[in-house]
Amino acid sequence: MNVEKTNLRENHSISRIIKGGWQLAGDHGDVQRRKAIQDMEIFLEAGISTFDCADIYVGVEEMLGEFISSVRQNYGSSKAEEICIHTKLVPDLTKLHDIQPHEIEAIVDRSLKRLGIDQLHLVQFFWWDLKLGRPVEALQVLKTLQEKGKIKNLGVTNWEWFDIQPFIDSGMDIISTQVQYSVLDQRPKLEMVPWAKEKNVSLLCYGTLAGGFISEAWLGKEDPGFQFSNRSLVKYRLIIDEFGSWDQFQDLLRTLKEIGDSHQVTLSSVAIRFILDQPQVGAAIVGARYAKYLDHTLEVFSFSLTSEEHQRIQAKINASNGPSGPVYGLERDRTSRHGRIMKYNLNSSPNDKILAESSQHA
Repeated sequence: MNVEKTNLRENHSISRIIKGGWQLAGDHGDVQRRKAIQDMEIFLEAGISTFDCADIYVGVEEMLGEFISSVRQNYGSSKAEEICIHTKLVPDLTKLHDIQPHEIEAIVDRSLKRLGIDQLHLVQFFWWDLKLGRPVEALQVLKTLQEKGKIKNLGVTNWEWFDIQPFIDSGMDIISTQVQYSVLDQRPKLEMVPWAKEKNVSLLCYGTLAGGFISEAWLGKEDPGFQFSNRSLVKYRLIIDEFGSWDQFQDLLRTLKEIGDSHQVTLSSVAIRFILDQPQVGAAIVGARYAKYLDHTLEVFSFSLTSEEHQRIQAKINASNGPSGPVYGLERDRTSRHGRIMKYNLNSSPNDKILAESSQHA
């Protein structure tokens, strides 16, 4: 089965499924480190050659570095060069007011060292609060590092179009923006997609399976409430609540299941395919610690949705309550139930406490 590829720029080709790395970081349950690294090779052999990580995903860049080193040692440098790494640069919230250029370069150098490569393929920039400090100047530092050869391409993450525009106005080529986009969360469709098309910015979409909620595992299950030890599940259970009632969510799952059965694929594959078919979407980021469900993931490339099936799914989305507003708008409020589950200082304080150790339905 051929994995679809796309070019974000002439020098930047990616697989349209990207293996996510957030679930390999802390606060997401136990991780079998050795198995996770070994299974990355299985993804690569299957054609999923693009991997997403971040400087603040504790331990993930190092794991990917071990993976790249292993591939280079066992299969040669040409095979290792097939691997495309998308990392992020996320200065701590407490550093935004006075972070210096040399500190930004030090974060880039640290990522290069962790990954064991000479050039970062894509650095996705994020600034917790654009009203603090000098974010445009900070990204200009990354542009300088791009000119020096330490970075190939620049992207951003979790901003609406009006947040990104000042950086483009400053002469930066932003090739991608990472956004939450799924059958549950259509916020990018409102204003981001037409703007991104005009600016030649591709959407790299996470949350397409809502941390696993959009799967057969949750079909027909009772509402679990909001108490989870896994931050990913808390995050996406909150998104379900923005979408509508638990019964409404179950109705959406049933529709995805019926369509999946007609194609002999899982409802998860239908949900991912629906997002991949949306305008300006470059790829879907699928979080997976191991290769256990890789065969199901690859189903995405084995079928096409008909126009009528698209309309059936869209009808369920149109009947939802939301989420509404700008991309990352709900999460931007650090005191909200969406914002309280985040950690804001993971570079300097890996064990930083979240603002609310458990998220309450309020």
